Amino acid sequence: MTFTTILFYILATVLVVAAFRVITAKSPVTAVLFLILAFSNAAMIWMLLGAEFLALLLVLVYVGAVMVLFLFVVMMLDVKMEALRAGLRTYLPMGLAIGLVMVVQMSFVLMQSWGAVGPAARVSDDYNNTKVLGELMYRDYAFAVEVGAVLLLVGMIAAIALTMRNRKDVRYNNAGEAVRVNARDRVRVLDIPSQAPVNQKTDEQS
Repeated sequence: MTFTTILFYILATVLVVAAFRVITAKSPVTAVLFLILAFSNAAMIWMLLGAEFLALLLVLVYVGAVMVLFLFVVMMLDVKMEALRAGLRTYLPMGLAIGLVMVVQMSFVLMQSWGAVGPAARVSDDYNNTKVLGELMYRDYAFAVEVGAVLLLVGMIAAIALTMRNRKDVRYNNAGEAVRVNARDRVRVLDIPSQAPVNQKTDEQS
């Protein structure tokens, strides 16, 4: 067993444990931190497999931007764990059934492909996997990339629509009214008459 194989098993074990903690952590902040750990280990596994571009992309985009943004959003949200756990017992059997089906499917795929896996393909020294990946994505699988882009756009619009609910405890700024406001409406000068000084002794006698 080579050092690369040992390192792969270590990273894979940490990845599985981190992914399990993502769905079992009680705190949302802890779950996001474990998700960052899972992405980091997945990037290192891709680096071992020779996919340097995908590994760097996962670290820079997901770990460096998306997950950190999720972490700040979760920390700023007032998440009530009691409300999240309200329907846990109701949907627990369905969730366990779906998880069992996925485990059986992945086990079947692994058992079918376990003996067919051979040594890694030999490539030349000037092989550029980034160029090959770009050619496959935008030439051979251009339609699949466009479908994925549309799905991401729909997901983004859905997330914005879900957060744009009417809340009475939040003050909104109407940009249209702010643009149409006149200069005389911005500042009002009030003529307040000055008050005469009050004699302190007169107040004490009274």
